[in-house]
Amino acid sequence: METGWFFHSGRIFDGTTLLPEGTGVLVRDSRVAAVGPETELDAGLEETIRRIDLGGNLLTPGFSDAHVHTIMGGVESLVCDLTIPEGIDDVLATISAYASASTTEWITGGGWSMSDFPGGTPTAEMLDSVTSDRPAYLINRDHHGAWVNSRALEIAGITASTPDPSDGRIERDAAGNPTGTLHEGAMDLVTVHVPVPDDAAFTAGLLAGQAYMHSFGVTGWQEAILGEYAGYPDVTEYYHAAAANGTLTAHAVGALWVPRTTTLENIDELVADFIGRRTANAAAGFPTNSAKIMVDGVAENQTAALLEPYLRTCTCTPGDPDPGTGLAYLPVEVLNAVAVALDSAGFDLHLHVIGDRAARIGLDAIEAASNANGVTAGRHHLAHLQIIHPDDLARFGALGVTANAQALWACNEPQMTELTLPILGEERSGWQYPFRSLIDSGAPLAMGSDWAVSTPDPWHAIHVAVNRRAPGEPDSEPLVASEAITMLEALTAYTHGSAWINRDEEAGSIRTGSRADLVAWNANPFDLHDSELYQVGAALVLASGSPVHEIAAASH
Repeated sequence: METGWFFHSGRIFDGTTLLPEGTGVLVRDSRVAAVGPETELDAGLEETIRRIDLGGNLLTPGFSDAHVHTIMGGVESLVCDLTIPEGIDDVLATISAYASASTTEWITGGGWSMSDFPGGTPTAEMLDSVTSDRPAYLINRDHHGAWVNSRALEIAGITASTPDPSDGRIERDAAGNPTGTLHEGAMDLVTVHVPVPDDAAFTAGLLAGQAYMHSFGVTGWQEAILGEYAGYPDVTEYYHAAAANGTLTAHAVGALWVPRTTTLENIDELVADFIGRRTANAAAGFPTNSAKIMVDGVAENQTAALLEPYLRTCTCTPGDPDPGTGLAYLPVEVLNAVAVALDSAGFDLHLHVIGDRAARIGLDAIEAASNANGVTAGRHHLAHLQIIHPDDLARFGALGVTANAQALWACNEPQMTELTLPILGEERSGWQYPFRSLIDSGAPLAMGSDWAVSTPDPWHAIHVAVNRRAPGEPDSEPLVASEAITMLEALTAYTHGSAWINRDEEAGSIRTGSRADLVAWNANPFDLHDSELYQVGAALVLASGSPVHEIAAASH
């Protein structure tokens, strides 16, 4: 018996356009069967079709997240989850409660905010007060630093005489002793000792992460790291298993991780490996056409690569020609060569760039690929894009590079005001997250969350993109207000734009024949004041025509 859905009495956004009033959408099985006047579609519908009265609210395509860590986020949510507590006392109380209830060899988890601690660097002494019996390793919310206790430092053999690795930094006191915060590659000094979660934990993490993403109307995403990173192994096999047993309800794709140890000598080997993995993954129902390169770090710990020095510098930022300007993880000649080789092999380049120097050398790498290979089918994108020098804005459109924005970060919140603005200065602070300028340059826009770094709720990100203010703070000072974009532009980026980057040609739109990934929302955001956008939530979410999340949807 044929089943389906009929959506009526609301507004329809088809991925790029708000359709006229009176438009309905008919779904049969896993596909959109028709889009048109609801009175015509309603005529003669069989009883097996479930009628959904939108009540004036909005129906959109399922959202696609162009940069997320779903399995890592899911795994971390099931251990010591520090994404909710705020302030030192609340964070320590949460850790204490988890430690009391846990019998694991190590206390692991993450999600703490740097802004909760003086200088953004919590100490081992703080952690010892609630975890002294066992080693503890807790990654921060941006996953570019970790907090460890004294027992973990002891196990890893980290002392005042331990040198900083080339791609990271050990936070130290005036005497050179480690204080308990590890930045970037220094995290690996401890992760080699931390037990890796078992298969059951990763499987549970994928399912928990998927359910969480669905609850926000996200039906597709790009898993942004497939490779060993920050103590986590390559999680590809868990996507294979979920696709095979039918528990993968999202349309997930992945980005293969280019190691920071890549050299000119091993690029051919890396590309050959990537080609083999891409073929195997596609056959398993998990496309991996993107290659992820982390060009630099993050601004808060001064590892983002800048063209000019930070205003207040750390005592040492190793592994870079100019210690005051952050880290560039791959030498320029290696970055250019690997970009040329991967573009030639048909991969989409997915580059993490935070600082203005990182953005420039990332664009240079894509330009080098274009010069070497000519125009290819590559859908290259630079993610995060916190600071871009004005001279580089026009290059995005000229090179056809997509801006992969994590828009939630483009506001004055504590980490920005307390840790970032003071070390950037007024001029560079005004170059942050230039979404308006990027669109005006002709650059396509996609959006993602980078969860577990920040919430995967698309409406929180859209709210900030439109208001340049944090959700729930309508009277706060906007961050570079001139770089705000419209809700229609942001909505298009999070649906059509991200689906395009993910090469999911059947997602991101509502059209006859498209896959029925649809979200009925609890409001029509086009009727709301901009300050209320973050309050929009998913009432009903369909993935391939099947409900994967439902709170309330009027039906008759």
